[in-house]
Amino acid sequence: MPTLKEKFGEEVKLSLRQGEKLKCNVLRMLVSAISYAEIAKQKTFTDEEIIGVIAKEIKQRRESIDAYKQANRPELVEKEQQEMEILQSYMPEQMGEAELTLIIKKVISETGASTPQDKGKVMGKLMPLVKGKADGQMVNAIVTALLNN
Repeated sequence: MPTLKEKFGEEVKLSLRQGEKLKCNVLRMLVSAISYAEIAKQKTFTDEEIIGVIAKEIKQRRESIDAYKQANRPELVEKEQQEMEILQSYMPEQMGEAELTLIIKKVISETGASTPQDKGKVMGKLMPLVKGKADGQMVNAIVTALLNN
């Protein structure tokens, strides 16, 4: 079974043949970002680590969208949103808030956390469980809300 990186290489060729210029450019950028990350870590990434790179690229798009909105650049906002949608299509299905809350409550009880000061303990154990499957901001908000109650 091909790795995600190999799959992206094939999809670059396919999108090029089909004339999907934006998708081709986004996938090329993604393959490049994965390669740079692998060089920095001096190892070949697993599919799970590649998903982390995709999540980082999505986060960068969100930040760019916010900056372009503040700068009143709607054409750039739209381009970044289209790129983000393409990247999100390669992410695993995201957890819903209810499913995420159950996992967070379980981790809170396992760690014995009860105050907002215990947040680091909870996040340290929780993030490997939900990495790539849940938005970090949503995780942070739910953990904060549960520990403040």
